[in-house]
Amino acid sequence: MAETIKIGIIICDRYKSCAGGKCFRALREREGAFERYKDKDVEIVGYTSCGGCPGGNIEYAVDEMKKNGATVIHFATGFIVGYPPCPYIEYFHDYIEKKYDIEVIYGTHPIPEKYMIMHKKLGTWKDPKWGKIIEPTVTDKKTRLSYD
Repeated sequence: MAETIKIGIIICDRYKSCAGGKCFRALREREGAFERYKDKDVEIVGYTSCGGCPGGNIEYAVDEMKKNGATVIHFATGFIVGYPPCPYIEYFHDYIEKKYDIEVIYGTHPIPEKYMIMHKKLGTWKDPKWGKIIEPTVTDKKTRLSYD
């Protein structure tokens, strides 16, 4: 039997009432940042918010997720597509990887087309650092439209 990848998902607190429909759909369909698991078994071992700016729950949530067996943490796509995108996303990424020695992936579900259009108009992702951040969640237009 193949090893199961155990995933923790952290969402932006602005979306704390989100039920995770797009994230769980993308995981089931292996789309967006979950495409990397297309031939693997996965299990969600934690799903919570960052706790609000400046991320008061980041430290504690990851600790619990790791105790539950998490081998990778995903930042929900809301961190990337919110208005504005999370200003702490790179710091959270580096902090978690260094403190917990666990891989952190930017994004979950594909970026919906309506967000792609608006962020292009705003110039949000012009800085080269955003190329790495949005890359796992950029898909074809048909898929993006299906997440609108």
